[in-house]
Amino acid sequence: MTYEPWDEGVATAMLEPFTSDATLVLVALQALQARFGFVPEAAVPLVAHTCNVSRADVHGVLSFYHELRTQPPATREVRVCRAEACQAVGARDIERAFADAGHPVGSRTSALAVDAVYCLGNCALGPTVEIDGAVHGRCDTDIVREALR
Repeated sequence: MTYEPWDEGVATAMLEPFTSDATLVLVALQALQARFGFVPEAAVPLVAHTCNVSRADVHGVLSFYHELRTQPPATREVRVCRAEACQAVGARDIERAFADAGHPVGSRTSALAVDAVYCLGNCALGPTVEIDGAVHGRCDTDIVREALR
């Protein structure tokens, strides 16, 4: 996915529909992330001012929802399911293979982000890994090589 570079003027114009509505902090943050790929620190005071809330309120929302990013997204994003059904059929082996390749779960570079999630809704076909939004079931360590290519 391609995003625009951060531009405070564009962000300010985007936030106009959210003026003085404290209930729209999350929606404002989601809109910024959809446009720029992440929510930079510079956006926090803009959202706070626009929605008429404190910066702490904005930080609270920004840190609560794990889908919101404060750093630009990696080129490739991998999510490994850690739910019980996937663990029972080998998800830990997949995590270990990423770690052995230098990308432990929770690591993030500009090229690759590897995160854990607690269900991708594909329990019958576990272990499950999501690569760049595409869900892959019945994975083995070969999926690690595919993700690293």
